[in-house]
Amino acid sequence: MKVARQILLLLGILLSWSALATSSPGQPVSVTLMTLNVQNLFDNLDDPGKDDKAYLPIAAKQNKAHRDECSRISNRNWRSECLHLDWSDAALDHKMSVLAKVIRQVNAGEGPDVVALQEVENEYILERLRTEYLDGLGYQKSILLEGKDRRGIDVAFLSKLPMVEGPVLHPLTITTHRERAGDTRGILEARFQMPDGSTLTGYVVHFPAPFHPTEMRVAAYEHLQSLRDALPDNALAFAAGDFNTTSTEDARERLLDKLVRPDWEVAHDYCDGCRGTYYYAPEDNWSFLDMILVSGTRGDNASWQIAPGSVHIANDVPEQVTEKGTPARYRSETREGASDHWPLVLTLQPR
Repeated sequence: MKVARQILLLLGILLSWSALATSSPGQPVSVTLMTLNVQNLFDNLDDPGKDDKAYLPIAAKQNKAHRDECSRISNRNWRSECLHLDWSDAALDHKMSVLAKVIRQVNAGEGPDVVALQEVENEYILERLRTEYLDGLGYQKSILLEGKDRRGIDVAFLSKLPMVEGPVLHPLTITTHRERAGDTRGILEARFQMPDGSTLTGYVVHFPAPFHPTEMRVAAYEHLQSLRDALPDNALAFAAGDFNTTSTEDARERLLDKLVRPDWEVAHDYCDGCRGTYYYAPEDNWSFLDMILVSGTRGDNASWQIAPGSVHIANDVPEQVTEKGTPARYRSETREGASDHWPLVLTLQPR
């Protein structure tokens, strides 16, 4: 399947080069989008107000106050991580090096034009990734606004396209299950200038986790739709991120059919042979937790479209894949893996 995909992508690149060779100056070119859950990209500093005590060097974990805090964590694995994970400079360097390889695998080493990221602690660590590990690729200053997630993880953009408006963080208000509101992230909105001068509105999301009630994700989908409804009908927009909707939940509740497909194109609908971006081993189950939705690409007035054959899962970096062919969770103690999510990629091209 990878060979077929690579052939399709190569044909797409050759066609793009051919079009560029015969086009006049200023004619719009394609734009590539990626969504990437970076799985806990934390710095190794103790930030006030952040639950980052697991992501500290081991030397900073030897005091009684730290051990007492860790002992209150009920989950055994998380408690062990809090006590024993050595989030050293070397571990952090390796983590960001692998993430850079994941991003660079797109567009022949140049990376996608816009990356929607989830699970980033702060702008400082994202700027380190951009300036130290993705240097020379043309990414502009990171786009991240601090949210109120209890764990301290945020959503963000890296973009080569210039931002023309924003950013704005739209907090998610949960009217039911308010006791769980600490495990929510807002929707980050930014507007970018496309190569033809038009505007692309981007939303990066990280919906409530699957162990929360479905009603919380329904509220998040409705929140996203309300933002899309505020745009002109034919506005070009995309939403990307970790929607945390399992295949089991979607089959039962038909969330995408009811809340998404009427107004958005769902990228993985065009990903032939793709099983999913996330694997849940206890149920031997694949899901597209990570999605890209595109609006304004259908109808006679649309000037951009999803390029045929461009939607794919970017998992050609060896560190991304386990021996069983599933996403390889990052493990700092052994310097293995990349993320427990695979990134999804698509290309927008002029119609």
